[in-house]
Amino acid sequence: MECPPTFGTDPQLIQAIIAGGTEAIFRAKEGAEDDGQEGREDLEKIGFCEKDVLVGLAASGRTPYVLGAMAYAREKGAPIIAVTCCPDSAIDQMADIGIAPMPGPEVITGSTRLKSGTAEKMVLNMLSTTVMIQMGKVYGNLMVDVKATNEKLLERTVRIVKTCTHASDEEARRVLKECEYSAKAAIVMILTGAGSQEAKALLEEKNGRIQEILKAAQKEGASV
Repeated sequence: MECPPTFGTDPQLIQAIIAGGTEAIFRAKEGAEDDGQEGREDLEKIGFCEKDVLVGLAASGRTPYVLGAMAYAREKGAPIIAVTCCPDSAIDQMADIGIAPMPGPEVITGSTRLKSGTAEKMVLNMLSTTVMIQMGKVYGNLMVDVKATNEKLLERTVRIVKTCTHASDEEARRVLKECEYSAKAAIVMILTGAGSQEAKALLEEKNGRIQEILKAAQKEGASV
């Protein structure tokens, strides 16, 4: 899952389950998708509750594993989104929100791992990206909650801070080091003059939303 390194989320925030378990990602387990009870049990195992949102994917719109999971989510009172390439299918009708991309016939008839699978992955990209924007994980179009866990991401973090603040490379690196390589904290520090601890406290107070911190600073007469 790319959300933790890209957006700094807890690994438990967005979880994926698949018929047949993790092994099915690497080796096909064709019959697993026909077990609706397994869909229910897999959600129960991860502690799915009414505060969660279920996104069920089935190109055909009638996969028993997905339908079983959706039935469990309905019993829990959780919102349900269906992603399918068959509008008005069983999962589409069971969901609160149905998203049905129409990729057209597959090059190899019935091989929905091709266009249908790609179309559904693009829908997931849109959903996760929109959610992260709404959560304040993005500033402008920059991933300001990125975790600098390797050299590539460290350099990206430096570029993000420089882009947002027009700081020099030297200043960006110095401030990032002071705030333990939090791009958000570094941006707030440079643009408001706050210290590391103050910047982190402001981010905590404003739920990580840089825009709100800068608006408040401007109201107080700061030049941002």
